[in-house]
Amino acid sequence: MKFPQQALTPLTRRELLRVGGIGAIGLSLPQLLAAQSSAGRAEGDQPKADACIVLFLNGGPSHLDMWDMKPSGPVEIRGEFNPISTSLTGVNVCEHLPRLSKQMHRVTLVRSMNHSVNNSHAAAVYAALTGHDRGEQGGGAKPTDHPSPGAVLSKLRPTRAGALPYVTLPYKTKEGAGGPLQPGFLAGFIGATYDPFWVVNDPNSPNFRVRNLSLPAGVAVERMLARGGLLSSLDRGLDDRRLAAQDNFQRQAFDLLTSNNAQRAFQLENEPAKVRDRYGRNIYGQSVLLARRLIEAGTRVVTMSWAPDANATWDTHGQNFQKLKTSLLPQFDAACSSLIEDLAERGRLDRTLIAVLGDFGRTPKINNNAGRDHWNACYSIMLVGGGIKAGFVYGASDRMGSLPTASPVSPGDIVATIYRLLGVDHHHLLYDSLDRPHTVVPKANVVKDLIA
Repeated sequence: MKFPQQALTPLTRRELLRVGGIGAIGLSLPQLLAAQSSAGRAEGDQPKADACIVLFLNGGPSHLDMWDMKPSGPVEIRGEFNPISTSLTGVNVCEHLPRLSKQMHRVTLVRSMNHSVNNSHAAAVYAALTGHDRGEQGGGAKPTDHPSPGAVLSKLRPTRAGALPYVTLPYKTKEGAGGPLQPGFLAGFIGATYDPFWVVNDPNSPNFRVRNLSLPAGVAVERMLARGGLLSSLDRGLDDRRLAAQDNFQRQAFDLLTSNNAQRAFQLENEPAKVRDRYGRNIYGQSVLLARRLIEAGTRVVTMSWAPDANATWDTHGQNFQKLKTSLLPQFDAACSSLIEDLAERGRLDRTLIAVLGDFGRTPKINNNAGRDHWNACYSIMLVGGGIKAGFVYGASDRMGSLPTASPVSPGDIVATIYRLLGVDHHHLLYDSLDRPHTVVPKANVVKDLIA
């Protein structure tokens, strides 16, 4: 388990005493979690969704080989796969998505996505997840970045005590192997307080365990609560902002360490074997299952990044069809369809938004390596539940899948729509450390036709 690093100022003797007292019983969460008071949820209509799961197909999934196929196009465009009919009349998807094809009556496909961001992964990932264009060829996450939706929701719609507000798993995806952390996942200028709780161990491992989320051996809940009261008494009458912030860190840490609900979410061994098999016994399938369990435990936003680095999975410059057929599509089909099925069966789909996003699509023309290259001019995404129309296709692409021919949509529009569904006004102002105002997503419009 790894955690975001906090930028700490030098501690006073009193602060050292407080932190040291916690360290004596093995508590490290106060230095790792944030619980700063929120300015309150943004004004606007009531939210249609309580939670969101983002399945980010990192690297750029091929729209032409998944859900905007062109079977009548020339062979160098249409590729090797055949379309199959779905539960939504008149809509076809790839033959390697058989289980997801049975869920299409519940989803919305957007086939007219496009953006003017350059085709580098970093810039496109940042645009897809935040709705902003940094206007650069690449580069890792920066403290001046705009915050991710998970961070914004942590601030404006905080969760109940004992729940993790924002979780990202199973990787801290790099821009390239050994490169910097991709932008778009962190809290940026609103502060590391709202960074995600990172889960970077493999949930499919038999030894999977989330460290620092349980009490040390021999420390009872009663002792923890008594120690918390003692530490709080040290600060009575003090008006130091750093101490107040540390109090908040402690409060959330105590909540989590004494909350069976939060801890149970990570106990995948409690899921029936047939359920785990249905999601897929791989890091991605089990991460999607864990995302469902976290949402059920009260987490507001879970982002699942489907790659250790941008070039590792969906970035299919070579052997596109082999990779899709043998691993990517079967794993995605099992995990995503199981998530939709389970949330619907449990009565949670109406209030949980599933957003299947990517940084861009792939080129219509197949290259000399049997692959497809980056293509930002036209691609597709999928939205399910949480106030989204069911059984709907929005927009269209031309016969080559190269350009939108109806209702073009930008990443900012989709992010603004996600915010709207979750009860946040995308025109809301957020303030950085210098008290400068920033609009959540300024150059975007809510796509009202996507909302039920």
